[in-house]
Amino acid sequence: MKILILRFSAIGDIVLTSPVIRCLAAQKHAEIHFATKSGFAAIPIHHPGVQKVFALGETPENVPEKVRYANSMSGLLAQLKTERYDYIIDLHHNLRTWRIKTALGVPAFSFDKLNIEKWLLVNTGINRLPNRHIVHRYMDTLKPLGVNYDGKGLDFYLPGQTAAAVNTYIEQYCPALKTVPFTALVMGATHFTKRLPVESIIKLCQKIDKPVVLLGGKAESEAGNFVASACEQKVFNLCGSLSLFESAEIVRRSQLVITHDTGLMHIAAALQKRIIAVWGNTIPGFGMYPFYPDGNEKFTNAEVTGLGCRPCSKIGFPQCPKGHFNCMKNMDLEKIVAETLR
Repeated sequence: MKILILRFSAIGDIVLTSPVIRCLAAQKHAEIHFATKSGFAAIPIHHPGVQKVFALGETPENVPEKVRYANSMSGLLAQLKTERYDYIIDLHHNLRTWRIKTALGVPAFSFDKLNIEKWLLVNTGINRLPNRHIVHRYMDTLKPLGVNYDGKGLDFYLPGQTAAAVNTYIEQYCPALKTVPFTALVMGATHFTKRLPVESIIKLCQKIDKPVVLLGGKAESEAGNFVASACEQKVFNLCGSLSLFESAEIVRRSQLVITHDTGLMHIAAALQKRIIAVWGNTIPGFGMYPFYPDGNEKFTNAEVTGLGCRPCSKIGFPQCPKGHFNCMKNMDLEKIVAETLR
């Protein structure tokens, strides 16, 4: 039984597909392929349940053995047609995946994105979303195949050289982290309205009684330097200095993770870390809060409740559409600090 899973973006969404991969791979004689964008291909590459990855986008210099790159949609379709799949599991359900399903012409089972329900909640305040995590809704696509969720949470696999690379970095730039427990604080998030203001992050770091490691991409590097300089020797800014997998290794070594609604939140949950999830314009009710093995939840949500304008989007904005940004500016930092002491 050869199965193609479709999920083209983004980091967190692809991590959330890992139970689908694992449960399908556990079936007898199952061969699992995964199609995504080239920038996210490294995540399914390292999952042992995936035999082949198809990546849409630019081809890197060093191509991993089990990846096939295609620079265009037509090129991707040509590659996929040669595989003769038995089934397609569409966990993205957009125009691109419709083209793939139409071209391959094999039985396909598609994830229900609940776009109407999300639109109603964002635009009218009427909440008709089911009280179910997106992982369980992903798993619903496997019911026609008789495959059920196994209760084991998310998977995230680190390349073998990651720990050594992080050891070298810590030894050179922040040797104190070798011996002291620390909190990882994820500064990044794709959209502005998902992120705490820098001033709030500074106040939070100053109140936390342990060293804090800031994680994020190059876009957060300057802000991270600003936070670190305001907190003397207590904060280590690693934003923009590490790869995704190296950042995940820092998360794995941390005692606690404070994070916005972003990919590293789901990676932290896959690594079964204790999480304080900070929510701005999005809400846990969308079904993408931290997901753990059954009976092993380790997260707390930090959010400003009672705001009539929240959620203002299912994704996010470059600025607060109301101009006040109360969903983040009114965040109870003392409550977050109290959670770090628990």
